[in-house]
Amino acid sequence: MAKSVAPSAATLCGNLIEDARKGVFKPVYLLMGEEPYYPELLCRAIIDNCIDESMKAFNELVCFGADVTAEQVISSARQYPMMSDRLLVVVKEAQMMKDLESLSLYCNDILESTVLVILMHGAVADKRKSLYKAVQKVGVVLESPVVREYEISNWIISHFRSRGLDIEPQAAALMGESTGTDLATIASQTDKLLRNIPEGTKSVSVADIEKNVGISRQYSIYELSKELSMRNSAKALKIASKIGDSARFAMPMAVSALYTHFYRILKYNALLSRNPRPSNEEKAAVLSVNPYFFREYDTAVRNYPLQKAMTVISLLCEYDYLGKGGDGAAMAPGELLTELCLKILNT
Repeated sequence: MAKSVAPSAATLCGNLIEDARKGVFKPVYLLMGEEPYYPELLCRAIIDNCIDESMKAFNELVCFGADVTAEQVISSARQYPMMSDRLLVVVKEAQMMKDLESLSLYCNDILESTVLVILMHGAVADKRKSLYKAVQKVGVVLESPVVREYEISNWIISHFRSRGLDIEPQAAALMGESTGTDLATIASQTDKLLRNIPEGTKSVSVADIEKNVGISRQYSIYELSKELSMRNSAKALKIASKIGDSARFAMPMAVSALYTHFYRILKYNALLSRNPRPSNEEKAAVLSVNPYFFREYDTAVRNYPLQKAMTVISLLCEYDYLGKGGDGAAMAPGELLTELCLKILNT
């Protein structure tokens, strides 16, 4: 028998939000994960749809984990609704409860008219213990892991599609550089963008991101990575200098982004040594980037064959140490970045 695959946090969250809008609820929700975006999104949908606005004062309790005990939550959850079909009890920041695991006692004897939401912010319940197992039996667990840096461009593309828009891969990469991996920030920037672009727009371009998100493609780590890949020394050094002069510049973040880029080049070299003509599927599995960028990496591996790519990785580790103050580095962060790029170009 084929092994079943659990739905992603995005898919499960979307399905549960759709149920909530239809008035269909689980008796208990355990919403958790290092990435709080999906748990918070689902919690808000439940609060918005579970109890009629006129009945919320009598049938909705929202509390915080640091302020309540499991006994108090269970006592509230076992009350009957007043002039309503349901009672809603929401525990936000539930990871702050000293006796969180004791909420499993409620799961052993639930009240069908109650919807209990246990929302953990940036944390997860111990899957070996009773609460997680109990909620799985009677309700639903939504776990939302952190979206890794190399996945963020594809997440942005998917998020825009869910809003009825396409976004160019370069634009998604640029937006990801500005927002990082914080999904709530990306969603907020998307909302801002949708308010500002002309009605009827079907596809978001790099120019749209530059105008509305406030980041310039010309002087970005994304563009720096590209020029280093192409060994365009003059452009790369000019971009490095401009980035380093920015008030928001942080050397560790720049090195981290460059490390991700050159580690992909290193892995691509390893793939080509085994298979000189890999399929697009094999490239995608190794590079974890949109196929739009395959041509750039084809050029990059020619400019940085295996030994040179390993040398660059070593340089990045050295400058990560220096950028964090190692050996009492006296150079300004921007100067360190320029020096690093010069050494990369000279490998």
